[in-house]
Amino acid sequence: MTAAQAKLIERCIIGLCVISIIFIFQPFSLQLFSIGCVTVVIGALAFNLVPLCREGVPFSALRKAVIIVLVILGVAAALGVGTAFLYVEYLETLR
Repeated sequence: MTAAQAKLIERCIIGLCVISIIFIFQPFSLQLFSIGCVTVVIGALAFNLVPLCREGVPFSALRKAVIIVLVILGVAAALGVGTAFLYVEYLETLR
């Protein structure tokens, strides 16, 4: 990737993080707060890609890192949902 492409990707990731924080701390809309909460997690995971935003790094390396980050997000979400279901089952046994 060229230096301009790397800088554009890096600035987009940082911009997503900044917009997410602004959405979380704005006092006007609960919907924007919800969007900010989701995008701050996505931005934090995407921030792991910033070290790959250098001139000469092929897009295939960036694509590989994106896939790894998405797999980690999927595993974390599955663990969270699975834990919630197990907790509901536990609470039903207490009745």
